[in-house]
Amino acid sequence: MTPDHEVLIVGAGFGGLGTAIEFNRLGIDDILILERENDLGGTWHVNRYPGLAVDIASVTYSYSFEPNPYWSRLYAPGAELKGYADHVADKYNLRRYMRFNAAVESARWDDEEQLWSVSLAGGETVSARYLVTATGFLSQPYRPEIEGINDFTGTVIHTAKWDDTVDLAGKRIAIIGTGATAVQLIPELAKVAGHLTVFQRTPIWVVPKVDGPIPKPVQQLFARLPIAQRIARAVNIGMYEALIGGVIRFRQAKRLNLHRRPTAMGIKHMRRQIADPELRRKLTPDYDFGCKRPTFSNDYYPAFTRPNVRLETTPIGHFTPTGIVTTDGNETEIDVLVLATGFNIWDSNFPAIEIIGREGRNLGKWWRDNRFCAYEGVSVPMFPNYLSIASPYSYIGLSYFTTIEAHMRHIERLFGEMRRRGARTFEVTDDANTRFLDRMTAKLADSVFYNGNCATANSYYFNQHGEAAILRPTSTISARREAGRFPLNDYTYAA
Repeated sequence: MTPDHEVLIVGAGFGGLGTAIEFNRLGIDDILILERENDLGGTWHVNRYPGLAVDIASVTYSYSFEPNPYWSRLYAPGAELKGYADHVADKYNLRRYMRFNAAVESARWDDEEQLWSVSLAGGETVSARYLVTATGFLSQPYRPEIEGINDFTGTVIHTAKWDDTVDLAGKRIAIIGTGATAVQLIPELAKVAGHLTVFQRTPIWVVPKVDGPIPKPVQQLFARLPIAQRIARAVNIGMYEALIGGVIRFRQAKRLNLHRRPTAMGIKHMRRQIADPELRRKLTPDYDFGCKRPTFSNDYYPAFTRPNVRLETTPIGHFTPTGIVTTDGNETEIDVLVLATGFNIWDSNFPAIEIIGREGRNLGKWWRDNRFCAYEGVSVPMFPNYLSIASPYSYIGLSYFTTIEAHMRHIERLFGEMRRRGARTFEVTDDANTRFLDRMTAKLADSVFYNGNCATANSYYFNQHGEAAILRPTSTISARREAGRFPLNDYTYAA
């Protein structure tokens, strides 16, 4: 059977764009990109909350082969990231592959026809020889199940579905969540709210953010002399590697008494911005730095010193139609509830759709019943011709683009070997997958996740098995090298 398309990619974010570019480089042009939203850009299209900005230096948060010399700030605002996605799609002529408002529900491998059958909402089915899920790590918003939340009659906004039509000026606002999104959003809400109550379950480590506008002469230098921007990128990646290295090699850092440095930086940052010792106590985490994603801000702590902002650390008991009641019986009446509660990763985001491989194996159920794993963070046994651009043990460093480009390089090597063999079907072996998983978990044994104090962190890094299965515990350079040198016999091939 001839499939409808050679390659079907789920998701038109940066992962999907990069994958399409790589297949084009390989000479494959029969591509379909299905996107559930009404435009491309993924995270940077969906998220539009006030204060949205990249939390990795702009110079590293881009494809290395398509640098943007015109970032306005060291940490670019979200609108510029969306603009960059549009630029990439236009330059590489990728829009011709895209269908928007096309929500994929499931994909099933047809072993007889050797292709994937992909089902969309509404009943349509599309077939493809190769399936790639590029849905990212953060695509399924999490709504907390708190007693009475559906009875609240005020306005409810999730940060991943921001409503620009809601006028927040002078309103009594409550925000639930103090993660990386909230660190950006809370200072902006504090500026306009009549009163803002921050309901904190778990405090977060925040360190200074070296930010500011990028002068025009520097932008012009980057445009005229690309090597200057490549050097700036390399320096930034090196700094982030050092930061993440202390997280991954926590046991060694602890032995040298270096593990306290990020914590000390966060405490010093807080003391410089907050005078009240009781407020500092409430905002100080009791877990080690690195158990949650590192966060950078110069505005977060000062927001809590404003007269219209209150930090509430007593757990939420239930909602009423007009407010929130904490477990001590006190009620806070509000007009607007903001949910900065992040995303559902382990229950529904790996994978984001139902994927059925050989012998009827359900990938999500198999992962949850056994262990989350993916060879080189890309492929899984029993799932032929399937690749994922965001899988367990795939995230490298702090910039998502390092992960994307490593996976692009993996695809280049894999499909080059298939072409050499005259093959049309590939599948990673169980043995290769097990060896990779064992190597990753062995390396993570030195990390803060298993040697530090993470019990109270409530970190999305940990799955229901108690494993920190998102990060790949190797350097960016090592991951890129392995993506171009993995043993070709780790896969089986068939014509």
